[in-house]
Amino acid sequence: MAARRLTAGLFAAVTAMALLTGCSADGGKPQCDTVDGIVECRPDQRTAAPDIAGELLKGGSYDVADQRGQVVVVNFWGSWCAPCRAEADDLEATYQATKDSGVTFLGINVQDSRDKAIAFEEGFGVSYPSIFDPGSRLALNLDISPNTIPATVVLDREGRIATVIRAAVKQEGLQPIVERIAAESPASAGQR
Repeated sequence: MAARRLTAGLFAAVTAMALLTGCSADGGKPQCDTVDGIVECRPDQRTAAPDIAGELLKGGSYDVADQRGQVVVVNFWGSWCAPCRAEADDLEATYQATKDSGVTFLGINVQDSRDKAIAFEEGFGVSYPSIFDPGSRLALNLDISPNTIPATVVLDREGRIATVIRAAVKQEGLQPIVERIAAESPASAGQR
């Protein structure tokens, strides 16, 4: 079991670095900081996120591109995932604490049934929307393997990947990251 966790951890670290290949300088040497499994990139080293759009759990559609100008915290989860259950209250608390500063949250439910996913959200009082992605297409587009969730990706106001967290989050760890990214000055039109 320990060897399996080590292998999964190593895979997650390698995948995080692959996700952030835009965060490299000459010779492919990463310019992003990685501390305790959290990968953070400076604004000038960030890459654009792939398209993140789909059908919401409770109907309707959602496209992250419509949120440009907001910081978007994207959390990949499943009702069957114990660490996802452990972080649900912390994600909701961070959402409530930061939503008035131009921050929005989006859940992406993977490998689940719609009924179980909706019951999870209702049971944990999740008030932000979630895309229903049972085939894990969006997770795979962001190099997030469904067997390594929970994972949280923070997009800056320009839709670029600022932070990748490949573990369950706590409010005291996530909120300062989100607030720091929300406090950044957006690039002027000429700098994009």
